[in-house]
Amino acid sequence: MNKKNVRKIPLTLVTIFGLLMTNAGYSNNELSAAIEEDYQNRLGVMFKHFHANPELSTGEFKTAKKIAQELRNHGFDVTENVGGTGLVALLENGSGPLVMMRADMDGLPVKEKSGLPYASVATQLDPVTNKTFPVMHACGHDVHITSLIGTAKQMVDRKDQWSGTLMLIGQPAEERVLGARAMMADNLWQRFGKPDYALAFHVSSILPSGVINVVEGAPFAGADTVDIYVRGIGAHGASPHAGKDPIVLGSQIVIALQTLVSRELSPRQPGVVTVGAFHSGTKHNIISELAHLQLTVRNTNVETRDTLLKGIKRIAENLGRAAGLPEDKLPQVVYSEESTPPTVNNAAMVRRLKQVWQRSMGEDRVTAFEAEGMGAEDFPFFTTDPEITSVYFSVGGTNANYIAAAKNGTGPAVPSHHSPIFKIEPQPSVTAGIEATVLALLDLMPTPK
Repeated sequence: MNKKNVRKIPLTLVTIFGLLMTNAGYSNNELSAAIEEDYQNRLGVMFKHFHANPELSTGEFKTAKKIAQELRNHGFDVTENVGGTGLVALLENGSGPLVMMRADMDGLPVKEKSGLPYASVATQLDPVTNKTFPVMHACGHDVHITSLIGTAKQMVDRKDQWSGTLMLIGQPAEERVLGARAMMADNLWQRFGKPDYALAFHVSSILPSGVINVVEGAPFAGADTVDIYVRGIGAHGASPHAGKDPIVLGSQIVIALQTLVSRELSPRQPGVVTVGAFHSGTKHNIISELAHLQLTVRNTNVETRDTLLKGIKRIAENLGRAAGLPEDKLPQVVYSEESTPPTVNNAAMVRRLKQVWQRSMGEDRVTAFEAEGMGAEDFPFFTTDPEITSVYFSVGGTNANYIAAAKNGTGPAVPSHHSPIFKIEPQPSVTAGIEATVLALLDLMPTPK
């Protein structure tokens, strides 16, 4: 197993779930039984179809068509090609709130090596880069869209239990943080109505199958892509005094950037500044004229984001001045449009839904585990401006026995998201996603008394 493509399970997580050595103890009620029957009859086959036929960001043409047809079969009014390949499905059921549930559809340019019998062997011409790549659902979006379709059936079958308008969204290009913004730019709320509540979930490989995890605050960070172009003055490597070395200056910038988090943020305030690439030069004995630094910057609130982005520019430019560069050759900082705000859950709604899930699914299946990383999502483009009361939760996708074995060294490490060997236990993941979503919708859209 390639160690670059696996993740060790945090000790605290295994401690929390140490007793969950089976598939999370399913609740024995009518809803879970109906969902299980639907999985056996069609959703299991549907999941395998989606997994074997992934499509890249902005190119989810067949995926969107299939989802649209399935939702139409359940009586939804479906509009396709919203913000590209996005789709919006509406089901009106009397007076009441408008509630949105979103599922992202895109796969990744990864060659699958999971060994699954339904593994993807698909390739696709990437609409963004115009290059052909192998494609894989290496992040579990196949779970999300299968669960969306399963949710549609359960809500239609229970129309006597809720009132309002249900909006189901199939979103493209989450992996490139482009899809939500594109749908909003296509006048999403003006055309279909602004939701009173919004929901989304992500399957997680580090959580036991079927467990629901929900936290107050920010389950996903905001992310910015930043480029720094460090300009120098070329010279012979044997005569460095005759030039200005952008590699030395770039190296000083890389080191100085680390003080933004360690010395400018509060010790309890999370932030990340990572220089993921450093490119410069062509030959051993040539001082180049340019160095290019590529950064990812993560935050959990707008104040931290402002501190980090302004600090990057201040450090880069002033170190250029300290190196003696003229004003017209100072390092240039470029902020990419491929950015996203943090995903911030509404605390009151988290507490409300957590109680619903604990009561109906069992307290042992509902947790509040804080993520250790600073992964990002584009869901907040739906919920931030204008602000919509929302909750983004996680659904466990790896058998608890495998997690325990990875922890104690008797089994392989659990593959991380975006790994070519990533795989999810589909049945408990899909059914738990549907059950949690339906329970939330029924609570948010009750039948008038």
